[in-house]
Amino acid sequence: MDSFTLLPLTIDEASKSLTALPSASPIPDLASNLAELNALHRNLLQFDAAIPPPPGLINPKRSAQINKLRESGNAAFRKQTFGEAKKLYTLALDMCLTRPHWEQSGLVREEAAMIYSNRAQANIAMRNWAEGMCDAEMSCGLKPKDNVKAWYRRALCLKEMNKLEDAREILEMGSEWEAENAGKTDGDLRALLRDVLKAIEDKEKASA
Repeated sequence: MDSFTLLPLTIDEASKSLTALPSASPIPDLASNLAELNALHRNLLQFDAAIPPPPGLINPKRSAQINKLRESGNAAFRKQTFGEAKKLYTLALDMCLTRPHWEQSGLVREEAAMIYSNRAQANIAMRNWAEGMCDAEMSCGLKPKDNVKAWYRRALCLKEMNKLEDAREILEMGSEWEAENAGKTDGDLRALLRDVLKAIEDKEKASA
């Protein structure tokens, strides 16, 4: 059963801090807990006159910097300097994920999904299959729909790691999310699925 314990406390009218009165039965950790509570109260008092920013405020300078880093990563990738591209994507991702909490979460998810997918491609180019799969998985989690490239890259990494059944499952899942785009943007998914199914069939024949 729940029980109620009346704590021997008193409040200072001037500072509003709580202190413990002498008690016949000392309560463990009471003094340290009160010290933490009083410290928190003092810290919060300095924000009495603070005005929170309006919800949904977006810093255009940060957006421009994130986009510039991502575009620089794309340029490095086109030059086949994949390590440099990965570094630039990572910088863009760090800047994206450290946006203030009051900025729109939808914007962060959209930006991060794109950059994770870009970095997955850089990892694929360097044959870093496990890292590429993790990046693509993050991209799919942030934006499961209208994100064919991330689904493809995730499955491709699994295929290259010889996780054929997992690759098949991801491709089928991605196809379900991209069902509205069937025949338009999911051609790569279907082509890779055929390759994976053929690889599974060959593996089963070899082990028979």
